[in-house]
Amino acid sequence: MITILSTILSVFFVLPPFGFIAAYMLFRFLTKNKRKSVQKALDFTTVLFIIAVHFLILTIWGKSFFWIIIVVMIFIAMTFVVVHWKIKGEILFGKVLKGFWRCNFVLFFLAYMALTFYGVIHRALTFTFFS
Repeated sequence: MITILSTILSVFFVLPPFGFIAAYMLFRFLTKNKRKSVQKALDFTTVLFIIAVHFLILTIWGKSFFWIIIVVMIFIAMTFVVVHWKIKGEILFGKVLKGFWRCNFVLFFLAYMALTFYGVIHRALTFTFFS
């Protein structure tokens, strides 16, 4: 049972788009609302994309740059708080957190796609020219 659970979690961490699809289908079944289902699936899979980016970096370069991921996320959070404060004059943490989390989804989704593309090309070229 533990092996099956760890295999399923590994697939979602390695291929977060499958996690997004699974979360969307689950939330669609529960809420019967497409828009809310997409939003909740995005919120849920942000963590999967962050973990996937970390492991892609670890696989490609053999080093952990998790601290850089954390620093970037803190910088994004600070930026969202300052911008929200400048525009609204007050800080509504719910809205700031929502914007921060959605921005992280976009950033890490793009990073996941770029690193996947880079990793495939890098491995293909390494295998072709150095084997």
